This record gives sequence, C-alpha cells and structure tokens, in this order.
Amino acid sequence: MQSTTLDIDRVLRDKLGSRARFVPRLLVNYLKRIIHQDELNEFITGEGDKQGVPWLLDCVEYLDMKLEVRGAENLPALDAPPCTFVSNHPLGGQDGVALGAVLGKHYDGRIKYLVNDLLMNLYGLAPLCVPINKTGAQSRQFPAMVEAGFRSTDHIIMFPAGLCSRRQDDGSIRDLAWQKTFVTKSVETQRNVVPIHFSGHNSDRFYRIARWNARLGLKVNIAMLYLVDEMFRNRHKTFTITIGRPIPYTTFDRSRSPKAWAAYVQEEVYRLAQQGV
Repeated sequence: MQSTTLDIDRVLRDKLGSRARFVPRLLVNYLKRIIHQDELNEFITGEGDKQGVPWLLDCVEYLDMKLEVRGAENLPALDAPPCTFVSNHPLGGQDGVALGAVLGKHYDGRIKYLVNDLLMNLYGLAPLCVPINKTGAQSRQFPAMVEAGFRSTDHIIMFPAGLCSRRQDDGSIRDLAWQKTFVTKSVETQRNVVPIHFSGHNSDRFYRIARWNARLGLKVNIAMLYLVDEMFRNRHKTFTITIGRPIPYTTFDRSRSPKAWAAYVQEEVYRLAQQGV
C-alpha cells in the first residue's frame, strides 16, 4: 500500500540509496522543519484517499488562497481539442496548485502537469502528473513520457522556465528563459497554446538564497528546499490569474526557431499583466 504521507527519510533513501545514511541527522531534521512535514502530513492524512482535482481544491482552501481569474472567456470550449497551458512560475508551489484547481475544475479533471518527479511523492497530486527527471534513472523514459502526455486527450499545464521566478538585476521578479519543449511538442501534436500570467512573489530570503546558489555554482538547487516554507508564508493572500487568448499552433512556423518562439510567448505572458486581457 502506497504511503499517503511525506517522509523525508524515505525520499532520501529513494534518491540516494545506501548513501542516505551518511546524511547528518541534524540536516534531516532541519529539512523536515523547512518543508513543514508534520503540518503537511496532518493535511494529507485528513484528505484520506482523495486525489486529483478535488485534492487541489482542498489545497486552495487549506492555504486560504483568494483567486481572481481574469480572461476566463479566453478559455477554449469544453469540447475543444486539448491545449497546452503555459504560465510564469512566480511561487513554485501555490501557482501550480491554483492553476490545476481552476483549470481542472473547468475541464472536469482533464489536465496533466509536466512536473519534477519529486512531486510524485504527493499522493493526492500523483494522478495528475507526468513526472520529469532528466538526470536520474528515469531519464531514459523521459521522451516517451512527454510524448504520451502530449498525445493524450488531457490539457497539459506547463511552467516552461523549469524553475520558479528569480529576482533580476533591475529588481523585477521574472522567470528565467523559457525552454522550447512546449513549442515543439505543441506543434507536433497540434495543440494550441494558452498563455497565463500568475501574480505574486516569494520572500526576499528566498531570492537571496537563489542568488547565492547561482553565484556559487551549486549543482543542488538549495532554493527549491524552501518552496514549501514560502508556500506557508504566502497563505491567506490574493492572487490574480490572467488568461490570454489561445495562440494557434500554426503560429510557430519556421520564421523563428522554437527557442525564439518560446521567448515570444514568455513576453506575451508578461504583457498580460501589464495590459490586461
């Protein structure tokens, strides 16, 4: 029977194998505190066997998120062919939960995320995930899993930056350059792309950690470890979801490279916040 609770010890064993025993106990206990393991497990236990969109809706309620949706009229019809929904990633947690709840409720659960495989440890979220781990043992299956996700009848939700937003030199909070996968796969599978802007930001502490992580050239994304703590810091807040007009997949022709088209859509997303829908 699959455990429905978070267990840092188990995650470390799964990721590190026999090397997990060398991780200092002090560090393990700190990780449990920073991801709020006890608080999350209390919520997860209360959810029981609930999964998918109902679980996401309960997450929104638990985090006391107020969601203001603008541009809902731009959502493709319920009977429209599956689309690729792409969004900026300012929070790294709540934005994914909120988008899944809004789109999943609208499309009666016909959604899938392309996400880091670590999120597969969340029992309630797992059925909605196409897990991605390009560097681990799963890497050989990566192309087939992405292909299956895009060939399915589900709408795909993606955060093309891969990482949550970072503070730029000018002080703005923006995504890193978007990856091109959503362009190439949407063209191949004839999916229109729906741009979405999500408001919000994390704490100054998070951006300092992320900056030092980059400056030191660390291979481990230390900042990611703090995303759950950031989620708890962002409880009881209001976020605006702005949905833009669908971009036909035929737009992405050979006049630009897929990478350039990805950059184009990224700019369109940020224009949504500046100009409205």
